[in-house]
Amino acid sequence: MESFEQSVYELIMETSTNLPGDVRRAVNRGKAAENQATRAGLALSTIACNIEMAEEQVSPICQDTGMPTFIVHTPVGANQIEMKKAIRSAMVRATKEGKLRPNSVDSLTGENSGNNLGPGTPVIHFEQWEKDEIDLRLILKGGGCENKNIQYSLPAELEGLGKAGRDLDGIRKCILHAVYQAQGQGCSAGFIGVGIGGDRTTGYELAKHQLFRHLDDVNDQPELAELEAYIMDNANKLGIGTMGFGGEVTLLGCKIGAMNRLPASFYVSVAYNCWAFRRQGVLIDPATGRIDSWIYENGSNVAMSMSEQAKQQELQEQSAASSAREVVLHTPITEEQIRNLHVGDVVVIKGEMHTGRDALHKYLMDHDAPVDLSGAVIYHCGPVMLKDEEGWHVKAAGPTTSIREEPYQGDILKKFGIRAVIGKGGMGAGTLAALREHGGVYLNAIGGAAQYYAECIKKVNGVDFMEFGIPEAMWHLEVDGFAAIVTMDSHGNSLHADVEKDSLAKLAAFKEPVFK
Repeated sequence: MESFEQSVYELIMETSTNLPGDVRRAVNRGKAAENQATRAGLALSTIACNIEMAEEQVSPICQDTGMPTFIVHTPVGANQIEMKKAIRSAMVRATKEGKLRPNSVDSLTGENSGNNLGPGTPVIHFEQWEKDEIDLRLILKGGGCENKNIQYSLPAELEGLGKAGRDLDGIRKCILHAVYQAQGQGCSAGFIGVGIGGDRTTGYELAKHQLFRHLDDVNDQPELAELEAYIMDNANKLGIGTMGFGGEVTLLGCKIGAMNRLPASFYVSVAYNCWAFRRQGVLIDPATGRIDSWIYENGSNVAMSMSEQAKQQELQEQSAASSAREVVLHTPITEEQIRNLHVGDVVVIKGEMHTGRDALHKYLMDHDAPVDLSGAVIYHCGPVMLKDEEGWHVKAAGPTTSIREEPYQGDILKKFGIRAVIGKGGMGAGTLAALREHGGVYLNAIGGAAQYYAECIKKVNGVDFMEFGIPEAMWHLEVDGFAAIVTMDSHGNSLHADVEKDSLAKLAAFKEPVFK
């Protein structure tokens, strides 16, 4: 079991820090298909840089290391009880060493266990088979994309697409709608696994299992192979684009499976996964517990871009080619500076910013802030942090999905005099109205680019509310060169609302039947 535990730890580390070869190729294909002189093109270049930075630094690709889910096939007679203990021990070690963020939270008290262990975490599925080897697979699926999973019960009436019946064409409509509803909140461009049939539980399970397929495989059911190809050809015509900025590349992979169902039930379950598609697997010798081979190609075999110098040159050329205006802001920020910003501007922040997620926003509705937030920047981020004798260090720090804070954000902006909010995926009408009234902006950072943004954080000035757990604590961070795009301004404009409206109109073009 000691060797087996080490093998599990190596699997966790590789999954968290290095995307496999088939995923990298898909991202490279998306990057090549996108107009590089656009917001989406710049975002894809940033994503490519982040993937290589994570590999080089052996640090999490994205700060949200998700709900670790293990699928384990074992020979008859294998001691699954001891294997489960070893998996849990490896989880604790990986969390302590900063390869995983502590993500296990008590659903009743909100308390974070701090080590990724608790009732239901991690998720471990065992299944016996007749082979002599252990097949151990892991997927790290973050909360932002997990929240965009969706399940349909057919027949149904779908926005933009009309009636979806209990047939292949109804399934087609559900899948297109699933891509549409995710917008940029699931860190597009993304991957989807689809489960047809089953009950509500097994349908979702089948959908997630599709995410373990190799991206270049061909479905052995001709109807589903045709449907997969159709979705890949047409989902990118919705114009949602990377991060929901608009563009040519919205979907990077689609895998579909089917199982029998009850006569009364017809479910189509869609598991949405962000571009940071972290799944890997190993074959393990049951006698020694050591890794015999890796199931997915090592990402190191597939270069994402080019030399560091060439990367910077490419980013500079893209920035110069785009029509975006770049504005440098030092915190605290004035209302006048904010009123001069418009959707599409690139803002580069220098000074102190403060992280704030769900627990903090709820707290601030009824309490004072521990620091002066007048003119401040709030960053929707739950970083990966490690502490040594010199203090706290940021290991990964990309944005979280902002829409969860919609019930609070407008009130908090006005109550504390906050001028800028950074996150991903945009916010709703309430926040947009508050930005206009109060004089604030929403800045969209690149979801998943945890290493790219960690490089911009020069110092941890302090922390409050550690009782909320590391991801939910309020971190006070000194930053330099932190760049994000204005997607909601103080004049009532929202790029997110515009893209959603445009993509809904394009979705309607797929209303007529395709599969008879």
